[in-house]
Amino acid sequence: MSSTLSISLSVNGEMHQALVSGRDTLLTVLRDQLHLTGTKRGCNQGVCGACTVLVNGTAFRSCLSIAALCEKSEITTVEGLNKNGEMAPVQLAFAKLGAVQCGFCTSGMMMAAHAFLAENTNPTVEETQIGLSGNLCRCSGYKKIIDAVIEAGRLTSTGETLR
Repeated sequence: MSSTLSISLSVNGEMHQALVSGRDTLLTVLRDQLHLTGTKRGCNQGVCGACTVLVNGTAFRSCLSIAALCEKSEITTVEGLNKNGEMAPVQLAFAKLGAVQCGFCTSGMMMAAHAFLAENTNPTVEETQIGLSGNLCRCSGYKKIIDAVIEAGRLTSTGETLR
């Protein structure tokens, strides 16, 4: 019998209550309790990156993050990237440049790219490859993903939107 704990989580700018055990992951709470299913369950070992979310602006594997330890953090999921109905630059660039295949890795890729671009809005191809190296795509050769991240950086630095 495991004991449970009631925690408050700030997710996408809103406070949520969750009932967790000491071993519940952030991924489980996001998907099963908060019904934020954009964050994908992939390998459950922190290898594939499909579950990537931002914790205080840093990319984290939610499958490895203990939910109770995230209580005083600001968590952002792919659902929280858009603001006031406007897609974030990384979302715009992924859509416009077709940087999706099956779409399973897309949310994790976008979250990793968003965190990466917060540090470097003008990355080279090589820097982008390194920046996304923890996220796997089983369908593509990564070219469109890399192109989309570089375009998202350009959009971020110029404030432009894709039309």
